[in-house]
Amino acid sequence: MQNHPYPIGTPGQPWTEKDKAQWLQQQTVKREYADEVLSKIEALADSFDVIQYGALPYDEKRYPLYALKSLNWNDELPNVLVTGGVHGYETSGVQGALRFAQVAAPAYQEKCNFIILPCISPWGYETINRWDQYALDPNRSFFENSPAPESAAAMAFMQSLNIELLAHFDLHETTDTDNSEFRPALAARDGVTNHNWNIPDGFYGVGDSENPQPAFQKAIIESVEKVTHIAPADTDGKLIGKTLEQKGVINYDKRKLFLCGGFAGGQYVTTTEVYPDSSKVDDENCIVAQVAAITGGLDYILG
Repeated sequence: MQNHPYPIGTPGQPWTEKDKAQWLQQQTVKREYADEVLSKIEALADSFDVIQYGALPYDEKRYPLYALKSLNWNDELPNVLVTGGVHGYETSGVQGALRFAQVAAPAYQEKCNFIILPCISPWGYETINRWDQYALDPNRSFFENSPAPESAAAMAFMQSLNIELLAHFDLHETTDTDNSEFRPALAARDGVTNHNWNIPDGFYGVGDSENPQPAFQKAIIESVEKVTHIAPADTDGKLIGKTLEQKGVINYDKRKLFLCGGFAGGQYVTTTEVYPDSSKVDDENCIVAQVAAITGGLDYILG
């Protein structure tokens, strides 16, 4: 299935700087990072060390970047990273990371240390966007000397901690706008033909093809299945063009694709994919599903 030509750029030719400027001019603020994210981070100051690890160059005052770090850090315990909002438009990734910190993390505080980056792309959160202001996808930009400030800041912060991770939970969504907006925009930006895929109806997880940990992924699916439905494979046995490895799980080479889920290491790594446009869910259910994914994975690796 192919979309109609994207309204910016010349078909078959990569975007020029003028095209990117035109795209940026069309982006508008649709919600407030300060109200929906920063206020919740501030409210967690009694439970976590709240660390500002940078700010986006577009507006440093408006877009500070924060991490939550276990208050009573214990070097003898394993370390767990939770990231959300690499794609700013994926709302439950951000709110799920925050909800986990609020209600679920305390139960694990004697078993592991947490680093939580709840909103890696705050400009993307405000404009409900997959890209940053440079028309770059932060989730394809986790490499040395990254031009995406969101990715660069997260990598620099984690490197500064100089720790090894046991696990990394990267919280995402797959939405109908992937086909209606973001994939057509990507094809136009790169001057290639767009081919949409079927949007899975339900939750699924993405393991690392180089370190799949199938039992870990299975535990996550079983935990999430208690609160929401799992996406079935399409007629080709695939999800978003990838072969189904087991119920609700596909694998990507996270490091090769420069994904957030691959940059920090960890024995157990997963990317969650919630589907907020399903008629079977609402915003709250999507947030609860993200928390269930983390707790299901933690219960497996710590138990």
